[in-house]
Amino acid sequence: MVKYVIAEQLVGKEVVTTDGFDLGKFVDAEVHETTGKLNALVVEPNVDSEYVNRLAIKGGKLQVPYSSVMAVNDFIVVDKKALQ
Repeated sequence: MVKYVIAEQLVGKEVVTTDGFDLGKFVDAEVHETTGKLNALVVEPNVDSEYVNRLAIKGGKLQVPYSSVMAVNDFIVVDKKALQ
């Protein structure tokens, strides 16, 4: 059974990797304009994290591919391998 989540409920949630790195907070989503499929999460990066500073940040935001999302609950958990 698919569980639907309203994007408004995700705003402000912490985005972390499977091994515990804090990437930042979810602020928006990138959606394919024709299909409506979710392409990426837009994350306000945790600038205090050395790991985050090694990732490609465009326009002050970090884009996390939706395919890397492993779980959404109290945190949004993503697979670190998909970020590199």
